Amino acid sequence: MQQAFRGSIFHCLADPGPHGEDSAVEHIEDGLLVTEAGVITSVGQAADLLPGLADDTPVQDYCGKLIVPGFIDCHVHYSQLDIIASYGEQLLDWLDRYAYPTEMRFADEAHARSVADFFLDDLLRNGTTTAAVFATVFPQSVDAIFAAAEDRGMRLIAGKVLMDEHCPEGLRDTPESAYADSKALMDKWHGKGRLGYAITPRFALTSSAAQLESAGRLAAEYPDTWVHTHLAENQEEIDEIAKQFPGYRSYLDVYDRFGLLRERSVFAHCLYLDDIDRKLMAEKGAAGAFCPTSNLFLGSGLFDLQSMVDAGIRVGLATDVGGGTSMSMLRTMSEAYKVLHLQGQSLPASRALFLATLGAARALDLDAAIGNFEPGKEADFIVLDAGASHITARRAASAQSLDELLFALIFLGDDRNIIATYVGGALSQYD
Repeated sequence: MQQAFRGSIFHCLADPGPHGEDSAVEHIEDGLLVTEAGVITSVGQAADLLPGLADDTPVQDYCGKLIVPGFIDCHVHYSQLDIIASYGEQLLDWLDRYAYPTEMRFADEAHARSVADFFLDDLLRNGTTTAAVFATVFPQSVDAIFAAAEDRGMRLIAGKVLMDEHCPEGLRDTPESAYADSKALMDKWHGKGRLGYAITPRFALTSSAAQLESAGRLAAEYPDTWVHTHLAENQEEIDEIAKQFPGYRSYLDVYDRFGLLRERSVFAHCLYLDDIDRKLMAEKGAAGAFCPTSNLFLGSGLFDLQSMVDAGIRVGLATDVGGGTSMSMLRTMSEAYKVLHLQGQSLPASRALFLATLGAARALDLDAAIGNFEPGKEADFIVLDAGASHITARRAASAQSLDELLFALIFLGDDRNIIATYVGGALSQYD
């Protein structure tokens, strides 16, 4: 059925950084977004499109509010939801103290599904319609997140975590079981509806050479899947990996030699890369996930967006919950601004939105399907209301431009300001 949504429409056509806002963004103050069967059919001035609608087409009135593409989270751990905002520690100690014990609970299928339901509802509440998600080592945790996403019609990438070294015994698999379990899950879920599978070694430190070899074999056998892992997040981690894999040029070189650096490889963090690493990432078509809240919370370091973009690497934003401290992409954008500001780099509101929508879609190789409002793309979008909280309403009243309003919403907004989330053209319902 045809549907139409009227409001102030804003989306990105390209990266506003190198291209400038004039050609990279489109803003239609009184716009109309028209969808049919979950797909965008047209977008433009309301006055131009309204007369062409069928008489029975419902028009949802969001005048005075902002319609933007659904947010895309390039890296997040659903299993760590219950340890978000856990005090203290840097990466390796944080994993031992908080992450691994909570992930043990996902051996229980009922627990995994309960967390998956809450997690996805909270993503939708915060305007996130697509995510690349870490599950746990237990296959049932992958089944749980995929089943919950399928129920909600969401586009989601996920995979079973692979770990056979330097982790608790109860979370270990083997190179053989990692391959077999991953292959079975791929055959079950990859390409089913809007779901995609990611080969997911946790990070090089927790995988033996034999396990990374089996992961690389999967990556070669299933080139349309993703590879999703961590890279160069913490200096202690990097030092330990250098000891574990002597003779490798860098942390990235470990992944490359095992066939895990390719198109659809998504690496979270990427804080401590040199020019050779970045050049190699670009040549192989890999992408980086910018995780500002977790990098600050765990004291890991500052992401160098300019160097990544200059090298030709695609970058998208990520919450990285539970090291990250918020499910909100608005909050994540605001922290990204601070991280870049500390390095003398700017992040205007339009570019922040790009990194959470079209830029993230490009990083996940999903920009043919989502990321903006080009006709033919899937109708995932959200409605932002600056008047939904007292502080944003007051700040909006003095905003002199859309860019100023967007910037204020990024810093002051929260889930109250996201008054509707649409997935495939359907209004999402969540508790």
